[in-house]
Amino acid sequence: MSDDPEVIVRVEGRVGRLTLNRPQALHALTTNMCREMIAALTAWREDPAVELVLIDHSGERGFCAGGDIRTLAESARGDGQANHEFFFTEYRLDHLLFHYPKPTVVIMDGVVMGGGVGVARPCQFRVGTERTTFAMPETGIGLFPDVGGSWHLSRMPDHIGTWLALTGARLKAADCELVGVITDYVEAADLAELKAWIVKDPAAIETLLTEYEAEPGRPPIAAHQDEIARCFAGDSVEAILASLQATDSDWAREQIGIIRSKSPLSTKIALRQMQEGARAMAFTEVMAMEYRIAHRLAISQDFLEGVRAVILDKDNQPKWEPPSLEAVSEAMVDAIFAPLPSNLEWSPLP
Repeated sequence: MSDDPEVIVRVEGRVGRLTLNRPQALHALTTNMCREMIAALTAWREDPAVELVLIDHSGERGFCAGGDIRTLAESARGDGQANHEFFFTEYRLDHLLFHYPKPTVVIMDGVVMGGGVGVARPCQFRVGTERTTFAMPETGIGLFPDVGGSWHLSRMPDHIGTWLALTGARLKAADCELVGVITDYVEAADLAELKAWIVKDPAAIETLLTEYEAEPGRPPIAAHQDEIARCFAGDSVEAILASLQATDSDWAREQIGIIRSKSPLSTKIALRQMQEGARAMAFTEVMAMEYRIAHRLAISQDFLEGVRAVILDKDNQPKWEPPSLEAVSEAMVDAIFAPLPSNLEWSPLP
């Protein structure tokens, strides 16, 4: 075990700074990391000496690969209590950032997936680089695109969020800019200098980002945007697959194979999420919904099987239960979304 802090917390000038610091684990989030960030953000929220919050990561491997899946799987094999505690705390962090009253800047350099998206996406200024890789791949391990994915993905143009939720597709910086995942693009070589200037003059953040702005190039998904808009508008996963089948292109056939490789239950949950999230009037509403789903899925057999197949054994041959989309009933999905007992429901920070 390392003695290094999992999150480096400090105030530099008038900037509160959070640096994710588990480089050996691609900064995968733990409950303790979420608590530390909540404590710092809560203190800085009321501190007039802190004008802006900057969130980044140590090392060069990426911002955050998500939650600590191995630890979550270990809890799921037991009583699952540690999983419930993690998601409850993580969602409070995401909600705190979403409603944070001071400017927040996140450096989304390298991998930004799962829980990393939950930290990054609510920030006001989201800086990507040529190394940025964004994805919500949870349906591939029997989970769902959470951490506010119901809100953020459902509000992307042309049903791109639904495509991302069902397939776990990866986006590079130009695509991220197209769909609003990043607000600014900066070359990785300029990040150290940019961060130094932010610390020196946080009030000039918008001017600084303009000065360091670079060109990410043409977004690759633009070539498939019309197909996505048409095929992923369906009101069921089966309808989406039928639209892809009718399209009869190499790209469409590839999407069919990808969707059918995911947990059937998770894909149906993910689509319901997008539908419910698009109708939601408040971020608090979707976080409460997602906690109900997480409370159940994070101790499910599909989650354990997904972790086994993708992360532990790496055979990529999961045995899902139910094994097919056709075997997943509406009642099964309804049960996952159902309210929890009142003493178990999620709530934001007081």
